[in-house]
Amino acid sequence: MSEAFIVAARRSPVVPRGGAFRALEVHQLAAPVIRDLLRDAGLAPGDVDELVLGNALGAGGNPARVAALAAGRPARVAGLSIDRQCCGGRDAGLLAEALIRAGRHQVVLAGGAESYSRRPLRLRSDPAGGPPVAYDQPPFTPWPDRDPDMAEAAEAIALRLGIGRAEQDAWTVASHARALAAQDRMRAEITPLADIGADPFARRMTLRTCARAPVLAGSVTAANTAAAADGAGFCLLVSGAVARRLAAPRLRILAGTTLGADPELPGLAPVPAIRAVLDAAELKPEALSAVELMEAFAVQAIACARLAGLPEAAINRGGGALARGHPIGASGAINLVRLVHELDRPGQRGLAAIAAAGGLGSAAVLERLD
Repeated sequence: MSEAFIVAARRSPVVPRGGAFRALEVHQLAAPVIRDLLRDAGLAPGDVDELVLGNALGAGGNPARVAALAAGRPARVAGLSIDRQCCGGRDAGLLAEALIRAGRHQVVLAGGAESYSRRPLRLRSDPAGGPPVAYDQPPFTPWPDRDPDMAEAAEAIALRLGIGRAEQDAWTVASHARALAAQDRMRAEITPLADIGADPFARRMTLRTCARAPVLAGSVTAANTAAAADGAGFCLLVSGAVARRLAAPRLRILAGTTLGADPELPGLAPVPAIRAVLDAAELKPEALSAVELMEAFAVQAIACARLAGLPEAAINRGGGALARGHPIGASGAINLVRLVHELDRPGQRGLAAIAAAGGLGSAAVLERLD
């Protein structure tokens, strides 16, 4: 099989819904990031064979194709849109790697883009002929009694593992502090949009601030839950033949997988995926130089870190989604972009992991080669 390498990674700032990106469509978030990504790698638009894009809140219409056209890619790039909710942006990268390793393509753009601000309104038709019924969350299981609200599912983890509000709030405060401390060095991975060049949500959060946050479910609050957001992130994957002629760093995916788990406790789904990829890469958690762990809820991140035995000092060194926001279909791509930039020396290995509604867990291990 062919080799596949990540040679560049970029993202937009992440902006909570209704903010500076409120008028931008999905393709308008994605296209500038894609253009910068190709420039970073020294590739021309005509070099691109495919674009794979995760998107969860759109109305179909193949947003990958629209983003490719908006970014100036040749008309032959068909675009492949996928929806695995929060895992979509991560799985785009795994699909891109598979396409290259199979010899199907040489250059693939992979990531995710989501506009929470511009998402369509959702209505379900009434089979009896009545007026349409509005809904916000689609079904993630076929069983209404086993398809929990995400905040309630997070609280179920808190109760099961004994993770109280104080611990969740402390994790939140630390996430914001790390994000603020890393703001300058993270500018290198960010394509500015709408005059925004850094993640604007990070703040000097305190436990007192957290204590005033509205409760969503038990110990889960608006402070220790990631805000709905807009953003985009992409990695550029190429074959070994292409990588050898580029003056770009190379990273490879040592292992990657997406697994299903208990749909009633979706926040724990990354744990078996993390164990699977570490086993496949023949790595112990302590060998990881960096870990990008999704923080849809503080309790979810705490639980996954604890159950998978991840080294605390390596986790989310630039803060996590609690300090940025959660642009659903783009979040998996954004924490993969973050991992690429955290692995800044040859020989380093890192892990990115994320959960999705319905009990999905996605994880990948990267190695920096040069």
